Amino acid sequence: MDSDRASWAVDRPVTSPFAHPRGVLGRLAGRFMLWTNRQDDLLGLLRLRPGDRVLEVGYGPGGLVRLLAARTEAAEIRGVDPSPEMREAARRSNRRAVREGRVTLEVGTAERTGSADASVDCVVAVNNVAIWPDLEAGVRELHRVLRPGGAAVIAWHGGSSPGRIARGLRLPEDRLERIENALKELFTEVSRSELPSLEVFRAVR
Repeated sequence: MDSDRASWAVDRPVTSPFAHPRGVLGRLAGRFMLWTNRQDDLLGLLRLRPGDRVLEVGYGPGGLVRLLAARTEAAEIRGVDPSPEMREAARRSNRRAVREGRVTLEVGTAERTGSADASVDCVVAVNNVAIWPDLEAGVRELHRVLRPGGAAVIAWHGGSSPGRIARGLRLPEDRLERIENALKELFTEVSRSELPSLEVFRAVR
């Protein structure tokens, strides 16, 4: 199994274009994600303050990056995603913020973000934690790049009133508990909550 197609959450290779967007199918998957992933209600859980530095892991087509740039006073929004196709799509949808230098979008992974130690105030990962090859390595990296008192927010399909797609992508309870336990190993405060279409973990360093 190729490491970039492995997932800690399932026992088979992950081949979906939504998980590894490449080529024409990847670009179409990105457009679909931009249309279906409504992330407005996630902003409140991030609890961002003016001047905060934010890192998004797995930004996909850049929908949340666009919301962060438009609706928060974050000083810097950086993103990493393993797909070059998604990097180009996200740069196009955030053209102005990229040009102004407020948004930086790069190729990277949860395990290798390229950020310095204690360099960001908030890390967020939406609908990609279950396709990380190594959950614990990803959590260690999020902890490393956060400053003391900073927060990591990890969200996955589910929630209190999910649509058909989110219902089909729910993780079983033992996988959700593994995420929570991995966070509790390193973070001082871990909480779990539900949004309408997302199961959300928030962990403070």
